[in-house]
Parts: sequence; C-alpha cells; structure tokens
Amino acid sequence: MAEVLFYHLTESRMEDALPDLLERSLARGWRVVVQAATPERRDALDQHLWTFRDDSFLPHGSDADGGGALQPILLTIEPEQRANDPHVRFMVEGAVPDDLAPYQRGVYLFDGHDPVQLATARERWKAEKSAGHSVTYWQQTEDRRWVKKA
Repeated sequence: MAEVLFYHLTESRMEDALPDLLERSLARGWRVVVQAATPERRDALDQHLWTFRDDSFLPHGSDADGGGALQPILLTIEPEQRANDPHVRFMVEGAVPDDLAPYQRGVYLFDGHDPVQLATARERWKAEKSAGHSVTYWQQTEDRRWVKKA
C-alpha cells in the first residue's frame, strides 16, 4: 500500500509549491509522474518547470512529447500513465488516478480556496483510506511551511 499525502494549499499557488516537492522527490532518488486535470495545465507546468527559478530547473518531459520512459519527472493527464516507472504520483488541481497501489507515495496537491478541489480532496481522502493506504494531511502556515495535522 502507498503512503498518500494531502497537501492543502492556503498561502501559495500550486505552481509555487510543486517544484519544491518535486525537488525533494528527486533528491530521494525517486522517479515521479505528475497528473494534471487538463492538457492546458500539463502544458503550462511543462513550461513552468524549466523556468520556475533562475538558478535551477527540474528535468522533466510531457507524455505529449513522447519519450516518457526516459523522464525523471513525467507530466501527464492520463490516470494510468506509468511510462517512467515512477515511485511517486502527484495529482494536481483535482486530477484523480486509477490506482495508487503501485506507488510508494501518492500526493494530492489542492487549492484550499477552490470548493471543487476541496470536495475532490475530501472524496479522495475517503477513497484512499478505504483502499487501505496510509493517509496524512498537511496544511500550509502563513509563512508557507507545511504542518502535519492530526
């Protein structure tokens, strides 16, 4: 069973929080797939991850470009996409995977100011817990740090 983390964004945008979480995953030696809800969001993330910081970039590719098996971070809209044999699956802005059992970790990153994303996160919490995964909830503080909630 996977460890499933829910990251509740209250102080920053997903585009600001995701790169740090991806860097941490790569530092652990994990391969990652990021599932977006729409092709437009996937493509925007593709551009953003090249330029999010002046002194760094995240090595990645999109399944729209092919060659997914070679990517440390693969961006997709497909709920079953695993071409890069990932350890971790990120779901952003309400994306829902087929199954998190093949992963070491699943991460839901959702906007706390969006009622649709909140509702989806609540539904997924129940579903992942029912599936037997270990679930934890993290919320941002005012200084944008993550705090684990009980």
